[in-house]
Amino acid sequence: MKPGFITQKALSKKVGWSEANGRRWIKIFKQFIPVHYDGINKYFYDESYKVVSIIKELSDNGYTSTEILELFNKHGVNGALEAFNKNQLGKKDDIIQSNSLPTQKELTIAILKYISDKKPYTTTMINEGVSSFFSLTDEQKNITYPADSREFIFAHRMRLARYSLKKQEYIEEVSKYTYQITDDGYQLLNDDYETVKEEINELENVINPFDIIRDKVNEIENDLINDLIDYLKQAHWRRLETIVVELLTAMGYGDGQVTEKTNDGGLDGIIKEDKLGLDNIYIQAKKWEKTVGRPEVMSFSGALDAKGARKGIFITTSNFTRGAEEYVQRLESKKIILIDGKKLARLMIENNIGVSVKKKFVVKEVDFSYFEGE
Repeated sequence: MKPGFITQKALSKKVGWSEANGRRWIKIFKQFIPVHYDGINKYFYDESYKVVSIIKELSDNGYTSTEILELFNKHGVNGALEAFNKNQLGKKDDIIQSNSLPTQKELTIAILKYISDKKPYTTTMINEGVSSFFSLTDEQKNITYPADSREFIFAHRMRLARYSLKKQEYIEEVSKYTYQITDDGYQLLNDDYETVKEEINELENVINPFDIIRDKVNEIENDLINDLIDYLKQAHWRRLETIVVELLTAMGYGDGQVTEKTNDGGLDGIIKEDKLGLDNIYIQAKKWEKTVGRPEVMSFSGALDAKGARKGIFITTSNFTRGAEEYVQRLESKKIILIDGKKLARLMIENNIGVSVKKKFVVKEVDFSYFEGE
């Protein structure tokens, strides 16, 4: 073992975990913890300890592994700790904000009351009516889940409430995205308080299978991302350069080639955006074990200057420091894009590089227009 490298058992002991507990936490956060591979063995070092220490500190302050993952995805590893130390997270950041929204139970009864006149309402009308009932602001309606900025919590809870009501036949979908209360739903509104409360509690247990599918697909994709990062880290450095050039070419940036190592000027690949090579994108792809900082990115920027280039892409199998990210944001004479290991893996999946389709699933729904007319 090289000096400065330690085993997983030693890393767990150093941070204050038992061997079993450390194994569990390190497995959960493998995509964020730098690791050095020596054949089939893996070792950790100072950068690994820093990340694990941050995980330990957040855990000791009441954050679950899922919540820490959400914070890392939103703020980055160092950013999450910095935000925590500055009390910018409150107790649970966006998780706390979600508590200011109506629960699924509250939304369920509100939907029934809003459409109790037995007229048809579109989902947009229902969402707007219910949000007005609770006096929700645009800011509240736009609160998203930390791990998925595309998913609005209010809209998601409304979708769950509508599904459970439809499943139990308290509302019916009379046309695409249009709902109407049923006789059973109207009767429920007129039942005594205890009956309504009991039934609403039962409705919350109704699970939308599409949400299960989505969650499982996300779980499969996250596992695939972690696997791709592991394989990229173990690949030969020349193979990594070839992979990133193939990826950028597949993304439509132009014809790419790996540079000759004898005279590459610190650059690993070139993408020719036009056939004459009048506008080139230069690439640096590194199998870094540690986080890439500002000095390394500045060196890459200098290599671009030597070529008179205005565009560059720095790719690493690890992560970038906030200093590196801030540096490229301030550049004016040229554009440098930073791609970390996780983003690289996602791009490979999106462009079918290094992956293949295992199985396809097709989900169908009723075509309401087919049944219209005489």
